[in-house]
Amino acid sequence: MGTHVIKMPDIGEGIAEVELSQWHVKVGDLVVEDQVLADVMTDKAMVDIPSPVHGKVIALGGQPGEVMAVGSILISIEVEGAGNLKESDKPAPVAAKEIPVAAKVEAVVESKPAVAAVRPAAAVCQGPLVAREADERPLASPAVRKHALDLGIQLRLVRGSGPAGRVLHEDLDAYLAQGQSNASAPVAAAYAQRNDEEQIQVIGMRRKIAQRMQDATQRAAHFSYVEEIDVTAIEELRAHLNEKHGASRGKLTLLPFLVRALVVALRDFPQMNARYDDEAQVITRLGAVHVGVATQSDVGLMVPVVRHAEARSLWDSAAEISRLANAARNGKASRDELSGSTITLTSLGALGGIVSTPVLNLPEVAIVGVNKIVERPMVVKGQVVIRKMMNLSSSFDHRVVDGMDAALFIQAIRGLLEQPATLFVE
Repeated sequence: MGTHVIKMPDIGEGIAEVELSQWHVKVGDLVVEDQVLADVMTDKAMVDIPSPVHGKVIALGGQPGEVMAVGSILISIEVEGAGNLKESDKPAPVAAKEIPVAAKVEAVVESKPAVAAVRPAAAVCQGPLVAREADERPLASPAVRKHALDLGIQLRLVRGSGPAGRVLHEDLDAYLAQGQSNASAPVAAAYAQRNDEEQIQVIGMRRKIAQRMQDATQRAAHFSYVEEIDVTAIEELRAHLNEKHGASRGKLTLLPFLVRALVVALRDFPQMNARYDDEAQVITRLGAVHVGVATQSDVGLMVPVVRHAEARSLWDSAAEISRLANAARNGKASRDELSGSTITLTSLGALGGIVSTPVLNLPEVAIVGVNKIVERPMVVKGQVVIRKMMNLSSSFDHRVVDGMDAALFIQAIRGLLEQPATLFVE
């Protein structure tokens, strides 16, 4: 028997170190070739590290949250034959405490050797009902928690099939399919006194998000501008297009119309489609409109980029937004798909609220935030009528963008959306 040492691979783009985000194996596990061993986090994306060999895990080289240099020992695996252990590799790696192991499912390796691999599919749910203690908090994303709340499901009763027992949307579906209900939980548990505490280590994507948000608020001079928009006409157009072309071209949400409005408005306000290098004191205005679309995933907020939005039709934009959102939520978005935006569009969807204060996606200088659509009585030509209204809550970097220009820019978007024909008049 020999030892095969896997070192932290060179992921490219000059990256010298990465953060170890999560182990998918523990000491003593038997692994197969192409099985995902760990997730590591770069400045831009999560990357899977697959095993190039069959064998048994004998040592882990770090703990989740640890920043590791490229070339450092990630994991040691006992293999048949001599292995690849060198004298320089013999110092024992740092012992890592055991963590819950995700289901061992074979993964397919992408074309890049020993760097990025397709994540394993979720484990098959072994029955939807699981008994947890009343004070045990199951792992689940905010979207899953809201879904469970809407369905009246107590998450602690649902077996999670995701990594480390994370509850997924399909687990909720399986729970409902089995006919379980809130009645299966003791009523007294809802009123039980609780004194539990939970400490959550800020690592991986959550740490990157925290760093970027803190950096943005410290470096940029944020100011926000909110405008109310009558979206009755654009919603009528959207419904008409979906009824006529939805079956053949796909359904349109409001987002591709907003992307189109950004593209048209930026023709008159090029200073919004820009990046500011505050160290070099240089503003770069770009002709290409690469729209970042903020997307919530299980690991946190990600911003995949719709490239060259200025050259896309409504349906082309819609298809690309959907593709990128799915890739981000499934952890499949590449580094290129998560970088290079020139302006960002953020939406809280049905939870959009009345007003929000978006944080800039540096080095960009503008971000446009979409709030929810509500029906309200409005006075139009002296008559009280019901209209569909929506607020745009947008933020700008006051070091680069003047308040008057920001207001005029959002007013231009308002005019385009309220008179949707102007979106397509050249």
